[in-house]
Amino acid sequence: MKKYIKQNIYKWHKIIGLITIIPVIFWTLSGLMHPFMAHWFKPTLPKEKLEISVIDTTKIKYSIQEVLKAHQIHRFLNFRIVYFKGNSYYQIISIDKKIRYFNTTTSEELLNGDQHYATYLAKYYLADTAIKPSNISLQTTFSQDYKYINRLLPVWKLSFDKNGGTDLFIETTSSRLATFNNQNRKNFLLIFDLFHNWSFLDAISNNQIRIVMMMICLSIIILSALSGILIYGFMWGKFKKTPINSKSILKKYHRQIGIATAFVTLTFAASGAYHATTKWNPNKETGLKYEPIIKIEHLKKDFLKLNLFWDKLSNISIVTLKKDTLYQVVYNKTDDEPQEILYFNVRTGKETLNADIEYAKYLVKKFTSTTQQEDIILPDCCLKTDENNNFFEAKLLNTKTLYSFSRDYGFVFKRLPVVQLDYDTPQNDTYFIDTQFSTLASHITDEDRIEGYSFAIFHKFLFMDWAGKNIRDFTMLISALGVLIVSLFGLAIFIKK
Repeated sequence: MKKYIKQNIYKWHKIIGLITIIPVIFWTLSGLMHPFMAHWFKPTLPKEKLEISVIDTTKIKYSIQEVLKAHQIHRFLNFRIVYFKGNSYYQIISIDKKIRYFNTTTSEELLNGDQHYATYLAKYYLADTAIKPSNISLQTTFSQDYKYINRLLPVWKLSFDKNGGTDLFIETTSSRLATFNNQNRKNFLLIFDLFHNWSFLDAISNNQIRIVMMMICLSIIILSALSGILIYGFMWGKFKKTPINSKSILKKYHRQIGIATAFVTLTFAASGAYHATTKWNPNKETGLKYEPIIKIEHLKKDFLKLNLFWDKLSNISIVTLKKDTLYQVVYNKTDDEPQEILYFNVRTGKETLNADIEYAKYLVKKFTSTTQQEDIILPDCCLKTDENNNFFEAKLLNTKTLYSFSRDYGFVFKRLPVVQLDYDTPQNDTYFIDTQFSTLASHITDEDRIEGYSFAIFHKFLFMDWAGKNIRDFTMLISALGVLIVSLFGLAIFIKK
């Protein structure tokens, strides 16, 4: 058997290397583009975050109760206060999910208010009040130029002719800029999607076939790297020496670069394959939102009469905690204190103490309920739950509020601040809840942590963060370039022979 392997391993190495030459070129070239587009040549906007202001009570002549009654709105999902074009508006989400705007000074409704507000925000982020969008549309699903990684839906897509074409994606219920693309970034997203994620297979087959094809190719690449290490690292002396010529020079450098890049070839391929398995059934539970129907008769207390610190109050809305309906009050962060969220009973006006953590725990129970509920907004699927588990009896080990991203809660999840809740379950479930918008920001288990660390360390080289982003990305770029070169040298050897 040993003799048979020695006789054939060189041939096998050439065959499996040739099989994957096209996938390797696809993956390495598109991977090489990533640090350029993600960091070094990343497009920027004049403003990418909305400056939060405090509520101007002098502009509020009508209470929320008066506005609701005047416009015959007896039930709704939520409200908050927004400012644009010198006016203050109640932003009310109706039970049919439409977003309506009512002037707090006149009580009049602003027609097409959500579109007007999205346009205002886009102009704010572009720092250009005179610019006009060439096209505006409401996007309720993810797409080629607005990927799932952006998390927020629905969003308004506003296209501008500025700089050859710029698209901004705005979520009006939080006034967030979800993402933006200029023409270069659109081209990059298309190329990366085609050659790194193999989206062309989705177009002609389905997601499962795409994953299977990627797994097969990645497995062959791993075998090719292992056989190369065996041949050039341990068995090179077994092969007949060839005279010095162009082919032998190619072999020399193919061997040297191959040995040098063998480890990163294995880590790129193995972590990529592991990551691909998680895409078999995409986890869409992030973004679940709790939106119970609020009845106008619940609002006994006018929020303007609450005992609040108005000089730092940036927003107010409604939440339901068990059987209580509460005003949710958001205080701006200061130099000395982080953002604070307080809760006041709509009937009595009294503050409910320590309610933010309690509300986060309440939302976890809502989101993990095995029975579908009408007040949970499901983005295409439900949470993965086991009807036989005893999740509700699981001990809550730790709670804390995150004001910045962490190892387990990365920047891809977008939302801050969030409440982190760690439970004593077999998989050590951790939930990250955006209480301000009653949304599940993320849910991870030990399995997710292992895959996340694998991809971050071995595919994105986050172990090099200590050296800085530029050094990390340059190291990753050189590694991917080495894998590409050794593959092309192998192909050149085969062509010459």
